Amino acid sequence: MKVAYIFTTNLSHKILSTMVVPQLEENRHGVDVVGMFFFGDNAFLLQKDNELAERLKNLSKEKNIMLMACDQCAYERNIQNSLVDNASIGCFPDLYAALAKSGFDQAITL
Repeated sequence: MKVAYIFTTNLSHKILSTMVVPQLEENRHGVDVVGMFFFGDNAFLLQKDNELAERLKNLSKEKNIMLMACDQCAYERNIQNSLVDNASIGCFPDLYAALAKSGFDQAITL
């Protein structure tokens, strides 16, 4: 199964750093993650020089996982130019278009 995650809650950092990222790094997550969308303050999780962002960047390259921050969230926080190299910014239509190309089965909001 191919899934995409939309991170909206204030627990997203914990969910990513203690569950999702370690499982992906150890090839035991159980599904193919094709995309991650970061909404609100979670956009900060894609900033360069952040340990979690660097791990996400590496996983993105290794497993072809799309990383995208909400454009308005990035602009409001003035981080649009400081995201890890392979992360993009966009709005929901951009997210839908990117995910449609991946053939994802389910979007999960955390």
